[in-house]
Parts: sequence; C-alpha cells; structure tokens
Amino acid sequence: MPSQSSDLVLGVDSSTQSVKALLVRADDGTVVDQRSAPHPDGTEVDPQAWLDALDEVSADLLPRAAAVAVGGQQHGMVALDAGGDVVRPALLWNDTRSAQAAQQLVQSWGGPQACAAAVGSVLVASFTATKLRWLRDHEPANAERVHQVLLPHDLLTWHLTGRSHEPTTDRGEASGTGYFSPATSAWRPDLATDALGHDVRLPRVAAPDEVVGRSASGAVVAPGTGDNMAAALGLGLRPGDVAVSVGTSGVASAVAATACADPTGDVAGFCDAAGAYLPLVCTLNAARVLDTTARLLGTDHDGLSALALDAPSGAGGVTLLPYLDGERTPNRPQARGTLHGITTATGPEHLARAAVEGLLCSLADAVDRLAGVTGVAVERVVLLGGGARSRAVRELAPAVFGRPVVVPGESEYVALGAARQAAWSLSGADAPPSWSLPDPLTFEAEPTPHVREAYARLRDRTDDWSS
Repeated sequence: MPSQSSDLVLGVDSSTQSVKALLVRADDGTVVDQRSAPHPDGTEVDPQAWLDALDEVSADLLPRAAAVAVGGQQHGMVALDAGGDVVRPALLWNDTRSAQAAQQLVQSWGGPQACAAAVGSVLVASFTATKLRWLRDHEPANAERVHQVLLPHDLLTWHLTGRSHEPTTDRGEASGTGYFSPATSAWRPDLATDALGHDVRLPRVAAPDEVVGRSASGAVVAPGTGDNMAAALGLGLRPGDVAVSVGTSGVASAVAATACADPTGDVAGFCDAAGAYLPLVCTLNAARVLDTTARLLGTDHDGLSALALDAPSGAGGVTLLPYLDGERTPNRPQARGTLHGITTATGPEHLARAAVEGLLCSLADAVDRLAGVTGVAVERVVLLGGGARSRAVRELAPAVFGRPVVVPGESEYVALGAARQAAWSLSGADAPPSWSLPDPLTFEAEPTPHVREAYARLRDRTDDWSS
C-alpha cells in the first residue's frame, strides 16, 4: 500500500452523474493522480451507490493523502432513521415532484419576500425543505421514520470518518436546504420541523477550515461543501468574474461580501465555502441540451459543434427554448423544450446552432439576473463544466454573453476546490493556500443581440408555463 504523504491532499467531486477524485500537491495544487466512477442515473438514488463509488475511487488515493474533503451535489435529501439507516432513496436536486410543496411552503412562511428574508432564497422544487414536505404528504410512514436529514456531501464526509463523529455540514451546503439562514449562519430547525411534520436532527455546521475527523488511514477530514461552492474555491474567482458552469445543471455565481435575499426567487442567496457568500442562479437544463440534440441529430459532440459552426448566427430563424426537463430559472417545473421557426429550408446545422444558442441564451439570462440583483459588475465570464469543452459553446459564448469569455485550463474544479479546502484544514492557516491555475483561454466576439432578442420573444410567449 502506498505510504501517506504530508504533501498530498485528496479532493472529491461527488456529482449527479459521477464521482471524481484528485490527488493534489498541497503547496501548489498540482494534480498528481486521479480516479473516477459513474453514479446511477435518475432523480432519486440509493445513497449506498455514492458510498460505493467513493470507496472505489479513493481506495488507492486516500492512503496517500494527509487530508481529504468532498464537494457534493447540493440539495439532495438523505433521510436517515434513528439507527442511521437510509429510510428511502435520496431525492436529488433535479427531482421536480416537490414543486407544489415548494409553493405551499413559500405561502405558509409568509410569501416570497418573507421566505427570502428567512432562508436567503425563495424555495423551488430543488430545495431540501420541499422534499421533506413532499415526503410528509406522499409517504407519511417513511416521514415518521425520519430521525435525521443529511445532504449528499454530509453523508460522504461522515462515511470518510467511519461515522466516528457526529455528522457535519458547512455553511455553503446548509444554505441550500431551505431551513438555514445565511444572514445569521444558523439553522432554522423550526422550518425543518414545519416541512417534515415533526422534529428532525440536523448536522452540526462546521467552520470552513475545521478538522471534522480522521479517515481510517489517518487523513484529516475537512468539512467539505456543495459543488458550486467547491468550484468557486477551486477557481479562485476575482472581483468582476461570474462563473458559469455548464454541467448537468447550468449555474451562474459570483463571490460576494454580503448576504443576498432576492424575493423573486431567481437568485439563491447561498453562502460560500470560505466565510463569505455565493449568490447563484441555477438552471435545470445545461449540458444535456447538447447531449439530447446530438442524439437526435445522430452525431456526437464534435459533430454537433461542427454543424452549429456551419450555420449562421440566429440559426436561420430557428430558436430553441431549452426547458427539456422543466426549469428552475425561470421557475417552470412543468415546461418542456420548444423549437420555433422551422421551415422547409431548415437543416441539421440550424438545429445544432439553435441548441447551442438556446443553451447560451438561458445562461446569459442567468448572468443578467445575477448582476441585476447583486449589483456585481460583470467584466468577464469564466466558463467551466463538461459543456465548456464544446468548441461551439466556447466560440459562440462571447457573442451571446456580450463579454469576454475565459475557459480555464481543463481540470475538475469542484474536486480541485475540495482539495484546496483540505489543504487549508491541514495547514491551520488563516486562509486557503494560493494555487496557480493553468493558463486560461480567452474568447472574444462581436455581440449578437438579435439572438438574445429572438430567444426572449419565445421565452416570454411561453410564460404561461410558469405555474
């Protein structure tokens, strides 16, 4: 078995689709080894699958690391009974069955403005509180068994410590539950109780650089955080940057010094992983828009990019509203994708271009909303996630966003951010270590406002789907 090194730390990204682990040098962030394993598909998953995947990827990496942290998918409801066993499969962030429960909770808590003031966000189906209410109303026998609720990363962190310590979370992850106040950095157990129908135990909120336990190999276990918070930590965002992640979900986020409470619900007032705040706009549909369109056109991602770049700006009048699986921003859980403007002259290249432009317009709406609510002066967009590997996405993004787009050197930034947090906990320093990232690529283009305008007309025409 490889020997443990005080120079190495392990960062884990447990996302919706897979788990990725990076073994990193603690002093400069250089990746020296990595592993990955798939997760089951679907909007509800047995959490044991995550634990098995984590054990698989960390088997020969964790014994070499002096510290470890996990960045995990946000919001997922992991319900445990009094014995610590899972009550039912976890409901994930992208499970929209609790949309009606979200509306009920927002109204019972005094409406959107009061809800945002209480928990930093207006609840939508993604938030854990809404899943607790759905459980209460639809599976009362399971709801009665629930003794404790964790988030996915909480469970994995607890697993790494051998469950030898009480479960912990961090401010970033807690701020996505719907029963935590970012303004006071404290749980609102009364709201969790209201959602589930009875008192429930919540994990302890650890400090950003705290040591919450030790692994079986003796590695320091750091608190970990949500995936978006870990990505921001991995990127080291600077003032004027908005990170746009094109993964399973689309996310626009920026680090802020003060808490945000948007009564419209578009901007989630999350905390970050380092003691500040991470206002964030999330869309349900991102990289899968590219996956689906490539499949429908009988090609792969490279083929989709080639087709899209062969078509003119505006896709020959074809516009895609990419709400394939319902949408979170705008809040239209029952919506479906809409393709508009097809004629006898429409070809595969126009459909490919419309898919890429539609995806980017949805994300540009998210950036605009984030800037409008927070006052962040957006100077550049930092593009990351699996969808950022698409040549068409990279080349068309600056035209749609109307700003320079920076694509950092390819890395798993959620796992890298988790590794940076692990190095911070290991060091005992006042701040995370400064790591130099690979030189980014910068893309610039003339803005194409006509693309945004056509998209907005279709988006607003289908506004009746918001209920």
